[in-house]
Amino acid sequence: MGYPESYELVFQAREVAGDAVVVHRTERAGPGGCPVYEDDTGIVRAEISEHGDVRMLASGGHQAHSSVVTARARG
Repeated sequence: MGYPESYELVFQAREVAGDAVVVHRTERAGPGGCPVYEDDTGIVRAEISEHGDVRMLASGGHQAHSSVVTARARG
């Protein structure tokens, strides 16, 4: 199974509507061996499995990621 070119990541916060960001597949693989996706700024990075499991990756120091992130394949 191939990996989608892009995903929409939805960050959930308690009792607040989720924020979303579009990420695109890169040539890199994450610690789990799955593709790394990032947004256009390179700040938001995530390893996403073929099952849609998301592992957020730090792109700089002192980042604190939301504990609940959902990935939706695009196109």
